[in-house]
Amino acid sequence: MNENIIEKIESLPPLPKTIIEIEEFRQQPEKEAFELLKIVERDALIVSTLLKVSNSAMFGFRSKVETASKAINLLGINFTISIAIGGTVQNLLKTNLSAYGINSDDFMRASNLATTLTSMWLTKVSFDLKEELVLPALLQEAGKFILADVIDSEGKTEEFKLLLSSGKTIAEAEKEVTGMTTSQITASIFKHWKLSDNLINVIEFVDDIEKCDDKFVNSTEILDVIKTVCNVTDPLSDENIQKGIAKATRYGLEVKHLNAAIEKLQDRLLDE
Repeated sequence: MNENIIEKIESLPPLPKTIIEIEEFRQQPEKEAFELLKIVERDALIVSTLLKVSNSAMFGFRSKVETASKAINLLGINFTISIAIGGTVQNLLKTNLSAYGINSDDFMRASNLATTLTSMWLTKVSFDLKEELVLPALLQEAGKFILADVIDSEGKTEEFKLLLSSGKTIAEAEKEVTGMTTSQITASIFKHWKLSDNLINVIEFVDDIEKCDDKFVNSTEILDVIKTVCNVTDPLSDENIQKGIAKATRYGLEVKHLNAAIEKLQDRLLDE
């Protein structure tokens, strides 16, 4: 691994106590909303993020969400956990994303679209898969904050952008410039923070599925489709939707409900 990348990962601040408590809560077999509310209400940033996301067009709730309790009730426990952990992780990693031609708000929007699409698609396919993949769908691109920082600090931003403009995929350009891809870096960050093995395993080989353990291939392929459709540089564009559908078809995944979920999400976004 690039020494600069290793240094940046090892120098990351520890996860806040609230997030450690939420992660422990997430791994419990039985979860009660009021227990999650008690944890969430101790962190003003998480409450603010929950309310902002709950009131966005992608959810289309009929009335304004003004309390954490109502947000949890409407979003559900696992979705709330995803937003809480995701918002905090992105805040800890926050850096200049200019190498990708986006900013932190663009990144957050694409991540929220990804986790929403995952939920909408997999609700019709498998409840267990939905519960497993809502969080990794939100977090799988987190490694881009480290890679963008490394690309910028090593003076390789223009080289990286030229590779992208030449037709290289983001993962191909990342690999060529830094020797690593987003999914590898994200997994390394989560190992550093000692997050759950399952979260790490389904993300680590999204950019190199041939190396993925057979136990995690199906989940990793789903994440690859979501990552493609909700590409951070142009989420839900016609081109990226077509690429995502093509991947889902090639992987033998359920395409009918994916198409329906994409159309439903696009309709919601017309209100933005």
